[in-house]
Amino acid sequence: MTVPKIRARALLPFAAVVGATCAFQVGASLAKGLFPLVGPEGAATLRLVLGTAMLLAVVRPWRAWPGNAALPPMLGLGLATAGAILFFYLAIGRLPQGVAIALQFLGPLGVAIAGSRRAADLVWAALAAAGVWGLVGQGLVGQGTGALDPLGLVFALCAAGSWAAYILWGQAASRAYGQATPALAVGIAMLVVAPVGVHHAGLTALIQPALLPLALLVALISTAIPFTLEMYALPRMPARTFAVLTSLEPAFGALAGFLMLHERLTTAQLAGVCAVMAAAVGAAASSRPHSPSPADIPPT
Repeated sequence: MTVPKIRARALLPFAAVVGATCAFQVGASLAKGLFPLVGPEGAATLRLVLGTAMLLAVVRPWRAWPGNAALPPMLGLGLATAGAILFFYLAIGRLPQGVAIALQFLGPLGVAIAGSRRAADLVWAALAAAGVWGLVGQGLVGQGTGALDPLGLVFALCAAGSWAAYILWGQAASRAYGQATPALAVGIAMLVVAPVGVHHAGLTALIQPALLPLALLVALISTAIPFTLEMYALPRMPARTFAVLTSLEPAFGALAGFLMLHERLTTAQLAGVCAVMAAAVGAAASSRPHSPSPADIPPT
């Protein structure tokens, strides 16, 4: 294999992470188009049902089923995926997308900082706290001094907790189940979220033919593509590198919200997004590679 080919192959995991990050946020902006018809719960259900179908058709996990893989990592990953998606959709139904994703990012950031034993990492915790203050201190431009929706903030923090759990289970599950991981995790999440979506939106509303084109697009961009890309990248790059790359996600969320949903953030909120990103980069870069800890497991 030639040197250019080796270098190109080495860059593939990096491109996969950036592509997954972009896809998640574009898909979230598209999903908001379903909210007026089926609500966040229904949108999450459609995304997961259709995304599961796509992944099962493409991955066909039964062909690569591991012999003695333990169930707890996969069950944990599936439950964490369900919580991260459902709570995030509930959050962006009440908050600007950039604010919601930055608050959600406190999950992986908290895991990285909690896994550290360095006093210097208190700086990153303080920077993250300052970022949160900038995010929640003001409302959107055009809403005067109105505060952000409190329930939306709660949902975003619940999504952060779910994302932290995703970190703890994700790498173990992907190593145990290999290529079958995305389809199995999303399938478990679908089984958890679907009853909630049917209860809130109603089965009749969810199966409207008019919803299918947008729902399919959301499922493809938000689930099938990014989950496959992330599970490809997870075993192929250092966890700290993965964490640094995914720290771009709040910026992509704010940009997607601005371009696709016309959501404008105040200067303080934009500064808050940047502070959370900087804290995530710092925490990832300062983690110790020789000391296995939750910080070594990449956020996603």
